[in-house]
This record gives sequence, structure tokens and C-alpha cells, in this order.
Amino acid sequence: MAAARRQTMAGYDHDEIAPVAFAKMCEVAPWDYPVLFWLCNLLHEINGLVDAGGHMGTKYRAFHPLLPLDRTFRWVVYDLPAIVRAGQSLAEKEGLANLSFVDRIGDAGEMPLLLGSGLMQYLDMPLSGLLSQMPSRPQHLILNKVALRKGNTVVTLERIGRSYVPYHMRNEAEFLDDIARLGYKQVDRWSIPSLSHAIDTHPEFGRSESAGFYFRLG
Repeated sequence: MAAARRQTMAGYDHDEIAPVAFAKMCEVAPWDYPVLFWLCNLLHEINGLVDAGGHMGTKYRAFHPLLPLDRTFRWVVYDLPAIVRAGQSLAEKEGLANLSFVDRIGDAGEMPLLLGSGLMQYLDMPLSGLLSQMPSRPQHLILNKVALRKGNTVVTLERIGRSYVPYHMRNEAEFLDDIARLGYKQVDRWSIPSLSHAIDTHPEFGRSESAGFYFRLG
């Protein structure tokens, strides 16, 4: 963030950043289908989820036509205050009763599932730190588009609109160990080759792997 602040704008928490690429993010992408597969398989067990880093409800809009969600299903987006303000305003205009927003993950209440699609690149703490802020650990974790590498964790900057945002490429073993220590077992993993990235200014670091996971507690 210190490096980003030397640019025109730093971080994601800005009103003007909220609509950047919004329409594109509301589309179903090829790497969404493993997430949809597991959500479909788990719907009989869960009555809601917290969509951590869920922006303005982009995955809700992408997935809702494809999932048999009833009117009592709670889809709660956790994100930064500027994004939450924009998401709430739009959801109210569209009359999306299932969709709500919080800027403190503890305010989502107890949830059986945490969805994090594109969360980990931007989260400024280990996942365990975020989960510790919830009233209880979710039974299920679905994480997608996680940027991983075999070497040490690297943080670079990504340009989003006019802002520069810290982007984490996490050490794979540390990422998995952090989740395993909480009692989660890995049920599934998938690779997303098209979202592998290299840092142009530091080619010696090699390319990251983009991966998705389903973990179950216990």
C-alpha cells in the first residue's frame, strides 16, 4: 500500500472503483463451473453463504439463474465500505431481496459456507485471520482464483481503473497449512491456467498458478 500510495490512487475502497468491469464480472466464466458444481451439490445442506470479497454481488448475479435458490436463501456479500455502499444501492434498486451486504464479516452472522472467488489475491491477512472474525467457522469453504507459487509469497501491484491495488501471490504450502490447522480437509482442487500471471518487472519469480478449492470442516 505504501508503494501504491505513490500513484494516483491506492486500494479498492473508492466509490469510483466500484463499477470498474462490473458487467464483465457478472458473467459466468469457464473457471466458475467448478464453483457452480459444488454449490449445486451443497444446496441441500445450506441455507445461505457469505460471499467474501463478493464485490457488488457479481457472483450472485452470475449464478442466480443457474442455481435453484429459494426466497429464504441468504446471500451476504462482505467487502470494503465503498463497494458495499454501491452494492446495496444497486440491489435495492433492482429489488434483490436475497442479496445483502456487510463491511464487517462478523455482521454476516453464522454461515454454513464461505465463498471467496478472487478473494485471496486482495486479502491483507491469512484466511484464518478472516475466519476468526466470524461468529463460527463455516462448514464449507469454496475458494477460487487463488494466486499461488512454490516460492515465498510475493506482493505486487495491479492496476484497477485509476487505482493501484496490492496483489498477493501466496506461498502454496503456507496457504494450505493455514487452512488445514483450522481443521479443514481438502475435498477438491482445480487449476485455471488462463489466470496464471508473471510480474513483467521480475521475471525471475516465474508464473503464479491460479487454483480453486473446496474444503470441508472435520
